[in-house]
Amino acid sequence: MTHSPATIAAMSDDALLDLVQQATLSYFWDYGHPLSGMARERDNDAFGYSPDNTVTTGGTGFGVMALIAGAERGFLDRNEVIERVAKIVGFLETADRFHGVFPHFMNGDTGKVIPFGEKDDGGDLVETSFLMAGLLTARQWLIPARPDVAARIDRLWREVEWSHHLRADGALLWHWSPTHGFAMNHAITGWNECLITHVLAAASPTHRVPASTYHQSWAKGRDFLNGHDYGGVTLPLGPDYGGPLFFSHYSFMGLDPRGLCDAYADYFVQNTAHALINRAHCLTNPGGFQGYGPDCWGLTASDTFDGYNAHSPTNDTGVITPTAALASFPYVPKEAMEALRGFLTAMDGRLFGQRGFADAFSPARAWVASSHLAIDQGPIVVMIENHRSALLWRLFMSAPEVLAGLTRLGFSSPHIDRVAVA
Repeated sequence: MTHSPATIAAMSDDALLDLVQQATLSYFWDYGHPLSGMARERDNDAFGYSPDNTVTTGGTGFGVMALIAGAERGFLDRNEVIERVAKIVGFLETADRFHGVFPHFMNGDTGKVIPFGEKDDGGDLVETSFLMAGLLTARQWLIPARPDVAARIDRLWREVEWSHHLRADGALLWHWSPTHGFAMNHAITGWNECLITHVLAAASPTHRVPASTYHQSWAKGRDFLNGHDYGGVTLPLGPDYGGPLFFSHYSFMGLDPRGLCDAYADYFVQNTAHALINRAHCLTNPGGFQGYGPDCWGLTASDTFDGYNAHSPTNDTGVITPTAALASFPYVPKEAMEALRGFLTAMDGRLFGQRGFADAFSPARAWVASSHLAIDQGPIVVMIENHRSALLWRLFMSAPEVLAGLTRLGFSSPHIDRVAVA
């Protein structure tokens, strides 16, 4: 699926967004696991995981949102998407859960946990929050047409025991193992991709976590407050230069950052600053990497030429990851479009194929990843759709529990204001 520079230049922005969304959707639609409907973690054999049967919890949450976007755009048949969501829900109802919390990876045939690490063989609260964000979005979408499936999603959501992961000091812990308990002892503190975990933990109607966990643990993280100026752009939160760009994507697939504010930040300002700083680093290019420029930027976690790496301005190895710029469309649409046009013709057109863009590439090494990853493909479709129509934002933010959770944590949002007025 190669396109000449002249062809790309002649296409409208909307036509290009259609092209990219539709191709990228294929990862979830055509390559979805045949029995479970879940998103496979990746489509190459790496790190000891079978690409055929390893399905991903968080990546499926992203994929569900992507499929809804595909149905609403007419790229996929609406009834077939509803049936795919129902298949996923049916699989999840019988898959391994630990106090209602799903593992990071599962076997798509059996629903049994695939350990992510030696002691990571049980519930993963962060991955579960990504899954639940997608399922709550689907619940809201399905209420008018398929209330039966919406009710089954609601049961899965209500059965997540967020409070089981509370440490005695009020911190929220990432992992629990049926064998090792809380031995990993990994507190979910900010700033990173886990804001959605704290919002949903506070939003739960059945196993709620107190607001003090958010303010006294999450917001006390080592890299939470920033406030420094980077080339004229002030970054409210996060590590030096912002960290990998997925920090501004994963939580905001459903959470609408527009006008979303709390005691610590305006989250649209935060995410826009993060994208601009990441891009400016690539344009300044202190490492002198070949190929970087206005049409070739974006550093985030992805496959790389020697494994997997969380790329960022402070960890730059010359690898560009298309999802970094493309999932930033809501924040920097002009700059993201420039990158999209560049990616379509970069590396002699080898980046773009039937499942969308390859996971990553290095112009200096003439290297293109052989892989696509669910957690990278999903944000491309979803965040482009949020840029175009705010579809997933509107659906997720229509869930009353979400607005209640945000209110408990002290957030303000136009969505909350509209409900208060109504």
